[in-house]
Amino acid sequence: MNTGTWVLLIALAASLCFGAYRALTDGRFRGTHRVRGADGEQPPAAERADSVLAGTPWEAQAGSEYTLLQFSSAFCAPCRTTRRVLEDVAGSVPGVTHLDIDAEHHLDVVRRLGILRTPTTLILDEHGREIGRASGVPTRATVLQVLGADA
Repeated sequence: MNTGTWVLLIALAASLCFGAYRALTDGRFRGTHRVRGADGEQPPAAERADSVLAGTPWEAQAGSEYTLLQFSSAFCAPCRTTRRVLEDVAGSVPGVTHLDIDAEHHLDVVRRLGILRTPTTLILDEHGREIGRASGVPTRATVLQVLGADA
């Protein structure tokens, strides 16, 4: 085989591996992310218990039980699917609120929370603390599982 064929095969293998990785990780809720202070440093332990929404325009809109906090962008096709899933869950589970935040217009919050891509969904408890995080489109069953609700 010539060099061009080897390059093609390596590129194909790399793209298949990356696609498999994304298929396995997208929409899966993992542990929480450490919230950084305005200066980029970790806040003291006493401040880490504060609400993720503290000091934001959405602080008063948090759910009584859980808040599904979605970060989206204008031209993100998976964001629309995520929005439908999260609105469905919020409409069917009492005490759950869905908030959709435009990441492009709120870069300070995006940086502070460590959002790297859209859609990213954070699940917040009744105190506004992050209890779960997913990048990509989560399924309804996955969200309900994290909330501990019945499908």
